[in-house]
Amino acid sequence: MENYKKTRTVERPSVCPFLGLPPDTPEVRVRDGGKIRHPLRYALSHMEDKPRPDEDRGGAKEGQQEAGRMLCRQILLTASGTGVSKAITCAEIVKRRVKGLHQLTRVQFSTVDEVWDPLETTAGLDSLTVSRNLPSIWILLSRDTLDQSQTGYQEPGRHDALWASKEDGGGQRPGHKRKQGGEGARGRGPGRQTGRSRDLKGQSGDN
Repeated sequence: MENYKKTRTVERPSVCPFLGLPPDTPEVRVRDGGKIRHPLRYALSHMEDKPRPDEDRGGAKEGQQEAGRMLCRQILLTASGTGVSKAITCAEIVKRRVKGLHQLTRVQFSTVDEVWDPLETTAGLDSLTVSRNLPSIWILLSRDTLDQSQTGYQEPGRHDALWASKEDGGGQRPGHKRKQGGEGARGRGPGRQTGRSRDLKGQSGDN
């Protein structure tokens, strides 16, 4: 391929794996080369029940419009290729900002066509089209209860349960190690000497 250069990339449209969604469900496309704050801001503007601090600076008129805005019951986040990790991060932030969201996740493949044109048009080479399959993810966040029997379902607050500590009996957190030595190690001050140190000091005095 040293005689070719990639001129454009076209992603084929994918079919949404979630059937029966309302036609007004917002779809947030997370791009691999874009910043995560743009799709995150769009998602929160449709799901968060209160305006963000930077939105309050617009005056009373904008505040009234924000208060009368209809919140969405569901939102869909999609990404492919290297944008998959950004979509997951965006969904986790939205779930922490908007409590009580149910989640359904689907992972599949999307097809991307890469068009390669020859570097020299007079060499008699034709353009090439290379098709590649990229992993893609579809994340559905919903205020309403979803079917828990479906694969990829996550109940609300599941990320908080991963970090829950034991409250009964004062149990230690998983992976926490007690400091070795206990109280005896903490009781040894800098001025105390061990028996071996005192013996060595006495021998040096006799000499």
